[in-house]
Amino acid sequence: MEREIIELFMKHLRKQGDLPLGDDAGALRLGDEWLVATNDMLVKNTDVPNIMTPEQVGFKAVTMNVSDVAAMGARPIGFLFSLGVPMGIDWGYIEGVARGIGEALEFYGVPVLSADTNEVDDLIIDGIALGTTKRLLRRSGAKPGDLVCVTGDIGRALSGLMIYLNDLDIDRKTREILYEKLLEPKARVKEGIELSKYANSAIDISDGLSKGLHLLAEMSGVRIEIDGENLPIWKEVHEVASIINANPIEIALASGEEFELLFTIPPQNLEELSSDFTVIGTVHKGAGVFITASGKRLKMPLLGWEHFRRP
Repeated sequence: MEREIIELFMKHLRKQGDLPLGDDAGALRLGDEWLVATNDMLVKNTDVPNIMTPEQVGFKAVTMNVSDVAAMGARPIGFLFSLGVPMGIDWGYIEGVARGIGEALEFYGVPVLSADTNEVDDLIIDGIALGTTKRLLRRSGAKPGDLVCVTGDIGRALSGLMIYLNDLDIDRKTREILYEKLLEPKARVKEGIELSKYANSAIDISDGLSKGLHLLAEMSGVRIEIDGENLPIWKEVHEVASIINANPIEIALASGEEFELLFTIPPQNLEELSSDFTVIGTVHKGAGVFITASGKRLKMPLLGWEHFRRP
């Protein structure tokens, strides 16, 4: 339903910026730079597990917006937000959210430029992040011959959510490692700025690696081949997969709100990167996304998060 809503509005929103809608953020050309702008909404009922503190909620509201700017290869320069507050909410909770937003702004080095508040039925933080870059990274830039890479590790956020939802009996250290990615994700700002110089395309994987790969392939008009054995999956994810009798690769592909960057890059540019990343595949002529694991090559299923549909 999310895609249908977007398509409905796109029929009527014909006047757009210098970069047509469809990427992690929009952009306007200002002289020799691009002004990048994005907005992302956090709704407590759908985006916040009960174990998340109000400080973590506020921090995440900033992270999810800054991450979209980073995915475009831009340096964040400002944050704006609107706060929807339900009647009767605990005042201490709201102060915790404010504290979390402030901590995130300090962490990313971004000033707040404007804010608004109104009464609603559920806690809502609708954020806007601005950034600038001389070279945009887009979802449509992947080229045959590129290597497919991802920053950091994948799968911990969904594994942590599974522990919480199913009340899994797991040791404290493993729980802490998985909850770190679930409750305190960080945007890859430094990496995005670096990738703007060397990569051909990028997307943040807030909706899951599988969905990100499909979007890159579709919007770039290419075929992507992934080696499942190369996915950066921590042993703690394998541990949860074993407990619930699931495939750790499927967990990694479906895990949303990782806020890692998925990107494609010419092989000769790889040695220029100082970021923490893993090569997971290659780009070819054709269409679709395929994954090879345990000696079998399969068409990759479309996994991940979409609003109005549960994962």
